[in-house]
Amino acid sequence: MASVAQWPALDRISGDLEGQVYRLMRDRILHGQMPAGQRVPSTRTMALALGVARSTIINAYDRLKAEGYLQSAAGAATRVAAFPSVPLPGQTATPLPNQPRMTEFKTGGLFEPGLPDVSAFPHAAWARCLGARGRSLRVHDLGYSDHAGIRELRDAILDHIAATRGVIARPEQVVIVPSTGAALGLLASVLIHPGDPASDLVWMEDPGYATAQAILRMAGARLVPVPCDAEGLDVAQGAGPSPRLIYVTPSHQYPTGVTMSLQRRLALLEVARADGAIVLEDDYDSEFQYASRPIAALQGIDRSEVVVYVGTFSKTLAPGLRVAYAVVPSRLVAAIEAAQRLRGTIVPVHIQAALADFMREGRFRAHLRHMNGIYAERMAATVEALNRHCGNWLEVGAGGGGLQLASWFRDGKTDDVAVARAINSNGFAVRPISALYLGPARPGLLLGIARMEAQAADAAAARIARLLATLPVNA
Repeated sequence: MASVAQWPALDRISGDLEGQVYRLMRDRILHGQMPAGQRVPSTRTMALALGVARSTIINAYDRLKAEGYLQSAAGAATRVAAFPSVPLPGQTATPLPNQPRMTEFKTGGLFEPGLPDVSAFPHAAWARCLGARGRSLRVHDLGYSDHAGIRELRDAILDHIAATRGVIARPEQVVIVPSTGAALGLLASVLIHPGDPASDLVWMEDPGYATAQAILRMAGARLVPVPCDAEGLDVAQGAGPSPRLIYVTPSHQYPTGVTMSLQRRLALLEVARADGAIVLEDDYDSEFQYASRPIAALQGIDRSEVVVYVGTFSKTLAPGLRVAYAVVPSRLVAAIEAAQRLRGTIVPVHIQAALADFMREGRFRAHLRHMNGIYAERMAATVEALNRHCGNWLEVGAGGGGLQLASWFRDGKTDDVAVARAINSNGFAVRPISALYLGPARPGLLLGIARMEAQAADAAAARIARLLATLPVNA
């Protein structure tokens, strides 16, 4: 490794010195300039050489350790972690047929997943931005140009996700759409050709997002489940011919909540590069992390332009805004924009302009900080209450982030669909996790925490426990 003195100087004007150190070392590791096992400079040495506070280096190293780039033990030097090579998936199994799955779930009850707490929406600030833009739209804004989104919003989104998620792109690669589903539909229309074995195969996380499964089926895709475990999707378990598209939620897997390990991320990118596949990274609620800072996006370490990064304001602000976005590889921009014009998946210009102002004024980040504290309290209260009252029946997830919590039945033979139906008939809206599988399923319940007040969680969990005690569920 080059001495610290030979490393590029930090850009002090742009700020985020911690992020610069993190990205500088991460990129050197990924490019092989810092091999596995190599000792990294001490935090004190690095701080002196780069002219920054030691705490800045400590925080950057902590991020690298959390994401698996560095490893350390008590009393030992910090070193570059080893990334074992993962074999490319075999070509032996046949894709499963598209079986209809459960995509309609109970709504309007306690613990309903998938919704933010819209009662905390910053109405006054949003109204000011919306009113100001509604009164001052330019003639140019009212035409048919900018199908993919107005430049101000594309810039604002890119600035945000570059700083918070490590996304690397140009504004031209950002496409504004009404929803994550719309982004997935656009991508499928460009990539999936029904009946063509070379371009109709999609690998799906298993378990995974039922709506994504349904959209891809409607596009004519053949879905192949790829199992997820404690490290996320395992491409070594991918079976059959090479996929055209791979759908993943690496930062906060839906519904299990696990984070994909660095080794798995690198293996996924390599498989996509080797097979000519596109990875769709659905980063649906990674903004909310309670135990640690968010893991950087997969797109940020993609050097082959195989990742389409998708985000949404439905979870961070409100579903009713109908604003999401995709960051697409350069070679797909023209095709995606053409498909968008044909499908009419356009967000009204006054909404886009108002949201751009809302972000530029710092109101979006302030809202995220405010809601992260609220959701963290609600998640902790829900985890504690479920463990206290339902621990005999359920193995409750850690709840380290996101707006939903996965809990697994200790009895693997439990009919979670029947149990969820019985619970939901008493004012709840939990979801059976088995309905989210394409392959062999593990029974469990998925609960939303966003609208569960912390002080009400204990009573709600106690009600569920009383219901479980009357149902055919073994403790």
